[in-house]
Amino acid sequence: MKALLFDVFGTVVDWRTSIARDVRTQCGPDVDSYSFADRWRSMYQPAMEEVRSGRRPFTRLDVLHLESLRVVLSEFDIRLAEDRIAALNQAWHRLDPWPDSVPGLTRLRTEFIIAPLSNGNISLLLDMAKNAGLPWDAILGAEPVRAYKPTPDAYMRTADILGLEPSECMMVAAHNSDLVAAADCGFATAFVARPLEHGPGQTADLVAESDWTYSVDSIESLATQLHC
Repeated sequence: MKALLFDVFGTVVDWRTSIARDVRTQCGPDVDSYSFADRWRSMYQPAMEEVRSGRRPFTRLDVLHLESLRVVLSEFDIRLAEDRIAALNQAWHRLDPWPDSVPGLTRLRTEFIIAPLSNGNISLLLDMAKNAGLPWDAILGAEPVRAYKPTPDAYMRTADILGLEPSECMMVAAHNSDLVAAADCGFATAFVARPLEHGPGQTADLVAESDWTYSVDSIESLATQLHC
């Protein structure tokens, strides 16, 4: 194993709490900020599916997020000036890490290449890393390979960028579907349980749903398992 490649939204950072915080800042305290965050996130996969299906050329996630944001603002009957809409869309660039993420990544980096394999675009992931102190060795993911997970190209082209065979890479994610796709491409797999990603009522991805290479409750636990 030479490289650990990480899903970011939900696995490394707590998007829901972070987005809800920015919604309160930009939209005011009367908005149900968690419902707003959940609705915005619910449009994530459908927006990317337009690209994955070929119905739309590759489009950066920042653009997809902005288009979805305008829909959600309309649904919540919220009117914001353009500068505030842009500021709220930038919330995805400043998501807070889970408490174990930075110490766990720092330990893993002593033995492995670590990088995001995320659907986020480069500027988003770079800003997030600066804000959260994520010690990536490289910023990888959908934009460099022009493909959104879980299409095979997202995994295979990322391994190729690193000059590695898929068997030399491990996908680390809190989402079983991400690991299924990575395993199908020949990656090793690590499931990190994030039972509060979607809040206290979360019903999916509470446990590993297959015999992944590793199954842990934190990135620090993964570092321990890998003797870092």
